[in-house]
Amino acid sequence: MSTTPDKTKISDEIEDVQNIADQRKIAIDKVGIKDIKHPVKVSDRSTGEQYTIANFNMYVNLPHQFKGTHMSRFVEILNEHNEREITVKTFREMLGKMTERLDAESGYIEMNFPYFVNKEAPISKVRSLMDYDVTFIGEIKGTETMTTVKVVVPVTSLCPCSKNISDYGAHNQRSHVTLTVRVDSFVWIEDLIDIVEKEASCEIYGLLKRPDEKYVTERAYDNPKFVEDIVRDIAAQLNMDKRINAYTVESENFESIHNHSAYALITKGFD
Repeated sequence: MSTTPDKTKISDEIEDVQNIADQRKIAIDKVGIKDIKHPVKVSDRSTGEQYTIANFNMYVNLPHQFKGTHMSRFVEILNEHNEREITVKTFREMLGKMTERLDAESGYIEMNFPYFVNKEAPISKVRSLMDYDVTFIGEIKGTETMTTVKVVVPVTSLCPCSKNISDYGAHNQRSHVTLTVRVDSFVWIEDLIDIVEKEASCEIYGLLKRPDEKYVTERAYDNPKFVEDIVRDIAAQLNMDKRINAYTVESENFESIHNHSAYALITKGFD
């Protein structure tokens, strides 16, 4: 006689506590798993694809009548994409599968990862990697699916006032421009980075030789911008991009002569 347990029978005998009715009648807006790391493959404009490690947050709503959700199903859905390229399109598919499998009316997935661009120095042409902080955000509410892409781009900003009032020199600083866009069609991550870097006093590189340092110093000096100028110039470019139907652009300048940051934000199209 076989002593191997019948897994189907055991599964049927174990009570599904999550599906027990809850008597408090209070719905939960978001419930799920947070801060789980997983390897992903994302589209790369230069090489076609690149591998990186992403940090995931995955949530669904929980109606008032249920005690809990099935946490293991989030991990199952994530692992089904081991060999698939995660782009904005497949990200939306994963979001739909999650809400369907968990019988939810709304769902939310946030995927944050470092994204690397092999940049060429302006004069010496030496190449080096620059990393950017990128987040894909997907959300389903009823029949509506929304996809948002956020990228943090470090740039150089040089103060127009400092340049104007000084006999020589001007103070400059490293700035973080955070661009969050809602898209209906495919947009390269590099396209968003390019929009930001072209509107800064100067872009930042991973490696510079002496001729490159001379170039970026003079480039920033010839192109001074307040934090207000940066967000306005980027917003003007986004207004002309038909792929983008909503955006938020933020710039934080980490001041080199003050013990505080300068900050500006423009948003358009988000509820």
